[in-house]
Amino acid sequence: MTQAQPQIVVYSTTWCGDCRRSKRWLNDNNIPFTEIDVEQDDQAAAYVKSVNNGMSVVPTIVFPDGAILTEPTNAALALQVEQSLGTTTPDAARARAAQS
Repeated sequence: MTQAQPQIVVYSTTWCGDCRRSKRWLNDNNIPFTEIDVEQDDQAAAYVKSVNNGMSVVPTIVFPDGAILTEPTNAALALQVEQSLGTTTPDAARARAAQS
């Protein structure tokens, strides 16, 4: 029996440009994720506030290892995907090179 890969959870809204960009990056890099619209889910909205010092900040992206990114750049998202999932993307390689 094959175990499903733990998924990233993206807390977002329909109108958020950073949310659309982050989800597009995940899709473009074939990274599975679950999306939760905080405007449709009061518990999700409360969770986002609880991990962002009382602020409703989206996207809030939670990784299977417990890491949380808020409004990440594509480079930060790529590096966290690599660290949390072990999946390397061209953006992660570029981000590491830029840090050197």
